[in-house]
Amino acid sequence: MAISEPLVEFLGFFLELLAPAMPGDTFPAFFEMEMFQRALIAAFLVTIVAGFYGSFLLMRNLALMGDGLAHVSFGGVAIGIVLGAAAPLWYALVFSIIAAIMIHELQERDLLTGDASIAIFLTGMLALGLVVLRIWGGGVTADIEGYLFGNLLLIDYNDLDLILIVCVLSLGSLFVLHDALLATTIDAVAARVQGLPVRWIGLWFSVTIAAIVVSMVQVIGTLLVTALLVTPAATAQLIGKSYRSCIIWTQIFGLSSVILGIYFSSELETGSGSMIALVSAIIFAFVLIGRSIYNQSMNNLNP
Repeated sequence: MAISEPLVEFLGFFLELLAPAMPGDTFPAFFEMEMFQRALIAAFLVTIVAGFYGSFLLMRNLALMGDGLAHVSFGGVAIGIVLGAAAPLWYALVFSIIAAIMIHELQERDLLTGDASIAIFLTGMLALGLVVLRIWGGGVTADIEGYLFGNLLLIDYNDLDLILIVCVLSLGSLFVLHDALLATTIDAVAARVQGLPVRWIGLWFSVTIAAIVVSMVQVIGTLLVTALLVTPAATAQLIGKSYRSCIIWTQIFGLSSVILGIYFSSELETGSGSMIALVSAIIFAFVLIGRSIYNQSMNNLNP
């Protein structure tokens, strides 16, 4: 039995209770049918974890890292599919972790800047995946497009097991290392003077981000990962007054994007990943416009 199956059975009971209150013709199925419940639970799990780590990505000026590792994961998925793997995401996890370690070390040793190393891995591994699929995998099929742009219906219990493991380990390690990560993010020099292992904390953070990105691939797609990893956190920073409020707003914006994205994609029969990304961007635009109008009105009141 899959380790995530008891979780689906437990949460499925409560989701079924909510189903009659859900709007739309298709959207209630995500609360009634096990296959859709599995997808909904996976989406919620990765969004919650991405919300916590996305804020740190922005504070560390590493917003591009999530996008780069997502493209690396596609190369791993492609190789896993060509080799006939039952769960290609495990291959993606290995490739992404290796890439995260190499990017971190290249940056730490001043061999390349962070952006340059990320860009090289991003384009190289995406190209590798496309070439491998074209030569040995039959090209970009509908299933492959699910990994590129996200397809919640592709999530089976093997994938949900991986997502659950990644989410539990990521949240657990963040709980233990939160203060140290925050200290190294705010002032790495001061943290090093205090005796904190800045390099190892950075390495752990990079590896964890790689694992989180892989867990998000089937929910949002390798090409759209930043829509859940970065955009909600960036939106929260527009209105958050403190670190704690930014984290709370990030969760609100992220979960709202997922719920509304799944609703509109199911009712309009569009891709789930692209709709979630679009909703996330629209929320950001509305908050940005609202903040600008508010600031302008305050300036007019206080010339």
